[in-house]
Amino acid sequence: MKTIGYLQGIDPDLLTRLNLEGLGTLPLGNGWDNHGKYINHLSPKDGVDAVIGHLHKVIPPEVSGRPKLDILFACLAHDIPVYMIVPEGMRDKAREWLGDEEGRINLIENKQVMETLKGI
Repeated sequence: MKTIGYLQGIDPDLLTRLNLEGLGTLPLGNGWDNHGKYINHLSPKDGVDAVIGHLHKVIPPEVSGRPKLDILFACLAHDIPVYMIVPEGMRDKAREWLGDEEGRINLIENKQVMETLKGI
């Protein structure tokens, strides 16, 4: 069974659909929301095949002093695919924010989530 790690804010109906389609789900936290397993503690032992979340969940607060995408370090280091949801028409701004890492993060719209994750 494939496992999808998800950050807080993902539609519960979508998570149920994923489970019924044979995809497991694992709640992940970004270090501030205490939602689930801290995302930077992921390792290959967790068996997470992809991570999904809204882009704002990985943008560190300026007061934290954390570098951009530090929250996704473990995913990037362990080659876990990351899918960030951005509102329709906002991909260009999201790509600009991502800068050099843009190619390592998949940007999708909400309406593409189910189809994208089922294809993993």
